[in-house]
Amino acid sequence: MKIIMLGAPGAGKGTQAKRIAEKYSIPHISTGDIFRANIKNGTDLGKKAKEYMDKGALVPDELTCDLVMDRIQQDDCKNGFVLDGFPRTIPQAEALDAALGKIGEKMDFAVDVDVPDENIVNRMGGRRACLSCGATYHVVFNPTKEEGVCDACGAKTVLRDDDKPETVQNRLKVYHEQTQPLIDYYKKQDILKSVDGTQPMDAVFDAIVGILGA
Repeated sequence: MKIIMLGAPGAGKGTQAKRIAEKYSIPHISTGDIFRANIKNGTDLGKKAKEYMDKGALVPDELTCDLVMDRIQQDDCKNGFVLDGFPRTIPQAEALDAALGKIGEKMDFAVDVDVPDENIVNRMGGRRACLSCGATYHVVFNPTKEEGVCDACGAKTVLRDDDKPETVQNRLKVYHEQTQPLIDYYKKQDILKSVDGTQPMDAVFDAIVGILGA
């Protein structure tokens, strides 16, 4: 089962992608996690990615495409995968389709977690991230047991630069210009499924499972 998660930044698609991966025993492939690991390790890719992410801009195709293509051909993806954060543009989607076509594969579902912009700005302002292990929290919806301390590794949690209101507004603008066209792209392929992302997390997940099958 090969699934693409769509939705604006902060719509909750990453959380849902992790739950889908667990339920169906397939890898959750997040370009964000890959970028953050590279940033933490100070790689050349990480430094380049950080320049874009700090401005709320999208990381260019050439920094992401080869990396994702290599990842989805690894052994643990033979039963499928959940893509989270890629593709972000029509050219990326076309490149993905072409690469999959060469190995006789295609995407099965594109799941759009639909949330209005104003909800997203409020939601992301409450997000907190652990820069050490990458775990994410929310001060209202998913708080840490101890304020400001990661449940997973005990490091400090912070409001990331790309979750600050002014950056979120810019990210939403970029999303509507560059990524939202993917909704029509996958609708034409007849694999697009939309869920109401303003519902509680469990209700969103139940709706997705209803689409994918038990």
